[in-house]
Amino acid sequence: MLRLIALLSLTTLCTCARAVQPETDAKEQPPNIVFILTDDQGYGDLGAHGNPWLQTPNLDALHDESVRFTNFHVATTCAPTRAGLMGGVNCNRAGAWHTIGGHSMLGTRFVTLADELKEEGYTTGIFGKWHLGDNYPFRPQDRGFDEVLIHGGGGVGQTPDAWNNDYFDDTYFHNGQPEKYSGYCTDVWFEEGMKFIKDKAAAKQPFFAYIATNAPHGPFHIEEKYVAPYRNNDAIVNPNFYGMIANVDENVGKLMSMLKASGLDENTLVIFMTDNGTAAGAAYDQSFHVTRGFNAGMRGYKGKEYEGGHRVPFFMKFPAKSEIKPQEYNQLTAYTDFMPTLVEYAGGEVASRDRLDGTSLMPLLTSGSQELLNDRFLVVDTQRKQVPVRGKQSCVMQADWRLINGKNLYNLAADPGQREDLAGQHPERVAAMQAAYDAWWDSMTEDLKVMHRIVIGDEAEPETLLTAHDWHTTNPPPWNQNYIRAGLADNGWWALETARAGTYRIRLYRYPPESGLAFGSVAPPGDEIPNGTAYKPGLSIRPVEVSCFIDDQELQATAGSADAYVEFEAELVAGPTKLFTVVKDESGTERGAYYVTLAPKG
Repeated sequence: MLRLIALLSLTTLCTCARAVQPETDAKEQPPNIVFILTDDQGYGDLGAHGNPWLQTPNLDALHDESVRFTNFHVATTCAPTRAGLMGGVNCNRAGAWHTIGGHSMLGTRFVTLADELKEEGYTTGIFGKWHLGDNYPFRPQDRGFDEVLIHGGGGVGQTPDAWNNDYFDDTYFHNGQPEKYSGYCTDVWFEEGMKFIKDKAAAKQPFFAYIATNAPHGPFHIEEKYVAPYRNNDAIVNPNFYGMIANVDENVGKLMSMLKASGLDENTLVIFMTDNGTAAGAAYDQSFHVTRGFNAGMRGYKGKEYEGGHRVPFFMKFPAKSEIKPQEYNQLTAYTDFMPTLVEYAGGEVASRDRLDGTSLMPLLTSGSQELLNDRFLVVDTQRKQVPVRGKQSCVMQADWRLINGKNLYNLAADPGQREDLAGQHPERVAAMQAAYDAWWDSMTEDLKVMHRIVIGDEAEPETLLTAHDWHTTNPPPWNQNYIRAGLADNGWWALETARAGTYRIRLYRYPPESGLAFGSVAPPGDEIPNGTAYKPGLSIRPVEVSCFIDDQELQATAGSADAYVEFEAELVAGPTKLFTVVKDESGTERGAYYVTLAPKG
């Protein structure tokens, strides 16, 4: 059995000597687990949390029937949170401190939640957004998931995603292969997730169904019927954003009805969470205080170190037969606690060694104590750099106290909007919280040096398709298809690991191979989208010279507008390497090849 290992959890909670027993005996099937994770929906983007306009009746009902963690914190953006949820470690330690730029991949030395649940006999499935790597060995099928249906990159329409995807009738990756689906993306994730649940239930196979919607992340494409209730209200910042949440809520209702009608609610844990603070629920002043909209009284939003950037909903509706009943916990908890909690709940072992940042919440849940975890320190930061910077956009938390960027101190009990800086009145507390931050950062020194490399030439992925989404570059790379169409003049390099030495075929593309378009093609405009903007035509690039740099080799070739790709052959040695490309056009402008395929020849 794989064993979870615990890495520097800044808490005074003693690790239990033995795992809490799951709520089943040896003769019963282990509890099923359904995990719903939405994208960019903040704490205030729910009716149950006081939003005066947004109607979320099904999520509100789930809230009322659940254990609710009201002081739960994640990373401030997408991939970092997902790395902590799946790996039980802080996103910086995991290597996923960014959402693009080659730093959104969960390091392979970390065992995942899916790996652990498989060890306990679960069949695992993911439906929707993965955002922890699109190539071997970082894909969900490489990280413990049996059934995989995902879009590419961090959202529908991003560069690694299928060409022309726009939320409606798209092509997604089913167990690694592109497959066309009908309907709106969120509907597809829930429908396919429910099929998986029904199939596994019929086979009496315990399951972990991870339904990770890309909604309500932008672009804010959604049918008018969901948006209409939120129009003509000046207090609502983005009606489409609310409409996307309304659609999520509708699907949650369908899922909960199915579980109840089939009797699966008797033995299924249903979890709801969001991945960071709100992206479009409010407008703000220059200090990130709300000027319009609703954010549950908090300062900040997605990507910010203030409370509104990382405090999110976390509901756990335990099986009907469970002894754990709905109640509220206000103890400081975090996304790194999620993995050890679920593994222990499923009957796995949580060892006290040196690998996890989180701690299991099962002792809290089974005791009902409001005292556990009261003294722990937690840290959240926002990096989004090629190399993490000590102290950057940091928040140290202990109980109701928040130390922002090492200098501003707030007490949320008296000041939930973080307006009154108390640092001058409590220098000893500032020093203690800064010391906790320093210990946290120092514990990751070696982890931050690890380069996570896409592996080429492995049988698990015979041909590797690289995209500019994963360029290492100081500028934001062309991470979505609008940038690809516009022909953004930028460049970067890919971090690779060659699995086996030999001759490799390397093809450089301007458009994705599936499109069939040439360098000089003007990509046709996209389809019209309900409440959205269609893709614009692509820019024709007229190349004259193309270069490829790998393994200390410089390869060059001429190219023409009619070429779909330029092909090179290179002898590669096994081991770490970098790939850098240059496409020079008639005007002298240089940019990288946005897409590259590599495969052993023969």
